[in-house]
Amino acid sequence: MCPVGPYNLLVFLHSVPAGIGPVVRRFGPSLLRLAAGVTVLWFLVRQVGAAPFKDGLRAVTWQAVVAAATLTVLTTLCSAWRWRVVARALGVDLDLPGAVCAYYRSLFLNSVLFGGILGDVHRAVTHGRRAGDVVRGLRAVGWERLCGQVIQAVRGAARRGRSRLTRAARAVSADLRHGVLALDVWPQLTLASALVVAGHTATFVIAARVAGSTAPLGELVALLMVVQTAMVIPLSIGGWGLREGTAAWAFAAAGLGAATGVTVATLYAVLMLAAVTPGAGLLLRDAVRRRRDQGQPGESRRPDPAPLTMEAVRD
Repeated sequence: MCPVGPYNLLVFLHSVPAGIGPVVRRFGPSLLRLAAGVTVLWFLVRQVGAAPFKDGLRAVTWQAVVAAATLTVLTTLCSAWRWRVVARALGVDLDLPGAVCAYYRSLFLNSVLFGGILGDVHRAVTHGRRAGDVVRGLRAVGWERLCGQVIQAVRGAARRGRSRLTRAARAVSADLRHGVLALDVWPQLTLASALVVAGHTATFVIAARVAGSTAPLGELVALLMVVQTAMVIPLSIGGWGLREGTAAWAFAAAGLGAATGVTVATLYAVLMLAAVTPGAGLLLRDAVRRRRDQGQPGESRRPDPAPLTMEAVRD
């Protein structure tokens, strides 16, 4: 029996009765991501078996977990700093300790929810609500996530007009001119992004070495770049699926074996999940505080510290 693949699911979504259209629009994308992730994992198990996944789980050691957690503290700090720089450049204030906590929440949600980006959406929307401008909050997180890429063509795309496309192009152009590419902004973004990439690279190398890979360091770094490029695509189950599939293909293409790629990717995933568990604790604390505040309506409700209080920056 063939699994339900993304194409079959898409055909099904187009064939449902019109009366449940809103339900399909709401849950269809999530089901599509689920189907894509399951399909990739099913195909991998068919090709290399379950042994590489088990080997990755058995390879976990407390030393590797501590190393990954330490590196994640540093990369999260740098990511939060990068987010703060972008947010302030776009006109909203953000303190670093709160940004670190919010970033840990988003990393954990990305690791356990469909698509691998819902944590960033949560962080952006909550940020925007605290700032009183959800659109600007979304833009801040969007630019923060994209700041490692070179975007030049958009700068000249803004023209006068009232269409949504034109307004969006003008907003992007303004963000680039006065925010992301400002002389006092882009050097900080470049440094923070370089440190984040270095931290993720070190974690991947640790996973590869613990898993038994003896590939040269330069080759592992190149393989990581390929894997992380695939991880950006929001078609996974908490990151699972495309990451392992891409690692299998990349390691096989490099002559290291598809099974080795799956083992390294599995170990890397487990280490990263363990490293971002502080985000689960922060989310649980937020839920307990909200529950307690709802049970005490007579007292003034304290603001949820999860995303921090934002205020528009005025010169």
